[in-house]
Amino acid sequence: MASQTPNLECRMYEAKYPEVDMAVMIQVKNIADMGAYVSLLEYNNIEGMILFSELSRRRIRSVSSLIKVGRIEPVMVLRVDKEKGYIDLSKRRVSEEDIQTCEERYNKSKLVHSIMRHVAETLSIDLEELYVNIGWPLYRKHGHAFEAFKILVTDPDSVLGSLTREVKEVGPDGQEVTKVVPAVTEEVKDALVKNIRRRMTPQPMKIRADIELKCFQFDGVVHIKEAMRKAEAAGNDDCPVKIKLVAPPLYVLTTQTLDKDQGIEILTEAIAACTETIDQHKGKLVVKEAPRAVSERDDKMLTEHMAKLRMDNEEISGDEESGEEEEDTGMGEVDIEGAGIIE
Repeated sequence: MASQTPNLECRMYEAKYPEVDMAVMIQVKNIADMGAYVSLLEYNNIEGMILFSELSRRRIRSVSSLIKVGRIEPVMVLRVDKEKGYIDLSKRRVSEEDIQTCEERYNKSKLVHSIMRHVAETLSIDLEELYVNIGWPLYRKHGHAFEAFKILVTDPDSVLGSLTREVKEVGPDGQEVTKVVPAVTEEVKDALVKNIRRRMTPQPMKIRADIELKCFQFDGVVHIKEAMRKAEAAGNDDCPVKIKLVAPPLYVLTTQTLDKDQGIEILTEAIAACTETIDQHKGKLVVKEAPRAVSERDDKMLTEHMAKLRMDNEEISGDEESGEEEEDTGMGEVDIEGAGIIE
């Protein structure tokens, strides 16, 4: 007789529904007459709705430009009717800070969920049972199970040893008694530790700074390139520094590192080296955004912005004959009178 297939579907958190005014990660499933139906990814894909009036603070000219089927993004919880299961959501009320917090939480929760699901599938255990005995207690104790998993990589006993569960047994006298036993069996512990160690190797984070770099002297482009080389030279093998042109005179400096503070310090030194070099040639460096850790979303937005600028530049390019002259500018056309850069 074939064994029963374990249930591998379960919400990520102990609460069945999210709280009002909480940012949650959703995926758009369908766009109807009144709004968009979405799945709440952290809550086992229960359904929610975003009315068109909650898509944007501005006048909506095109719904398709604001929301698309399949898109995954954070939104704000407006109302939760637990009896009827209705969840009203808003895209226009979620702030940049809410978005960043939600993305960070979701990425951690998604990794925890993936590990838990793999263990449940491997051992033929219901996923919810694994969450009840391990996942949700770790969320309560550590704020997030991800933080517990990080400790578990090197010291699994300190994390799992304190977890217990209650079981009911029939005693010698025929009466039912409740016993407290370890929540994690050796089999589950071995599978969990193996998966966590395989999946949770430290990932480097990206540190970025935005600057404006100008030099209107003769050979200004050469001096800017020299300053850029000085900035990149401030990096090391652990924190290599790269500088890229976004659009004259805006540049971005980036590095990747396992140590956030070290990355910020290296980029700060790179900016100082770049400033010193460009000042010697009567140029100017202005820090638009100080060094800070950036998310994948920030990185994606920068890439899309740079691609758009390249397309715009191609569409409004000058005469074909001027191609050779434009090749070597690097910072746009320079107004010799010192008025600025003409894009």
